[in-house]
Amino acid sequence: MDAGLKRELEQKVRSGERLTREDGIALYESDDLAWLGGLAHEVRTRKNGDVVHFNVNRHLNMTNVCTASCAYCSFQRKPGEKDAYTMRIEEAVKLAKAMEGENLTELHIVNGLHPNLPWRYYPRSLRELKAALPDVSLKAFTATEIHHFETISGMSASDILDELIDAGLESLTGGGAEIFDWEVRQHIVDHRTHWEDWSRIHRLAHEKGLKTPCTMLYGHIEEPRHRVDHVLRLRELQDETNGFQVFIPLRYQHDFVDMKDGKVRNRLQARTQMATGAEALKTFAVSRLLFDNVPHVKVFWVMHGVQTAQLALQHGADDMDGSVVEYKITHDADDFGTPNKLTREDLLDLIRDAGFRPVERNTRYEIIREFEGPDPARRESPQPMRV
Repeated sequence: MDAGLKRELEQKVRSGERLTREDGIALYESDDLAWLGGLAHEVRTRKNGDVVHFNVNRHLNMTNVCTASCAYCSFQRKPGEKDAYTMRIEEAVKLAKAMEGENLTELHIVNGLHPNLPWRYYPRSLRELKAALPDVSLKAFTATEIHHFETISGMSASDILDELIDAGLESLTGGGAEIFDWEVRQHIVDHRTHWEDWSRIHRLAHEKGLKTPCTMLYGHIEEPRHRVDHVLRLRELQDETNGFQVFIPLRYQHDFVDMKDGKVRNRLQARTQMATGAEALKTFAVSRLLFDNVPHVKVFWVMHGVQTAQLALQHGADDMDGSVVEYKITHDADDFGTPNKLTREDLLDLIRDAGFRPVERNTRYEIIREFEGPDPARRESPQPMRV
């Protein structure tokens, strides 16, 4: 990138001018990661100061049985297949209750698209989880799942959301987005929920007062221009609804060999390589710079590793997700090497070690508790790490 374009982009960012599609592509073409990280760090600091948010949550995947066979997914199983499972609701409640003493604040629930489970299973599961843990927020179901519920129930997404909200739903999850551009999407997705339905369902959720996350699966067969297109679609929807609280770039994972049965289910990996740490940091930085109307950018440490996650905090991210406890969608696939769980103390240590001040939040990004930051005698105030 020539010096003149760099100065032009810096001026746009610092004056608050919205970046264009061409600007986003130019940022991805830059090989100056320190400059990109510094610019993104300016924006995250302007929006969130020296804070890194986190929460104490537990992921629940109540069934891995799925009608879809998405090319990147190793989580799904077909009915009757070895390691296919579907939890009884009582089992899910027992798993959630096991964290009650750790001041759990959120359950994050994502499932396969089960062909035989009745629609009533889903609102009943929320009602029983909420009854067992009344102070815990329920973040549940992707837009893809809501679309599936329309099929199995014969109800509209609006009526489905109303019933789920009545059962205790506080937020959808952000999954099912992957990459929206059909040039890529047709090769990676094997379900019916594409941009039109994904955006329709999140728009409905926002109209009903829910705040939701949005995601992007990157580092597979897409190109930077597809990432830019993805973010700009979400940015335009955010202009309309102001319902997205956080954007979460998710790094595509290779299977290697599935830990459970020795199979390789990921059909993309023969022609892909996982994004490097540098590419991950660039994606966070460019996303922060483009997505000017979303308050938060989250790094999901399970998919990036804790060290890359710490660096992402210095390249635009201001949220480190939570304790997680069990994330089958990644850990069942590739044994990536991240732990199953980080405790509250683990998260505090990681955030302080990266040079930031930890703040515990709830699902709606309301502050639960603020903590002391890093020891000023040990570390300078946060700055982007020069790479």
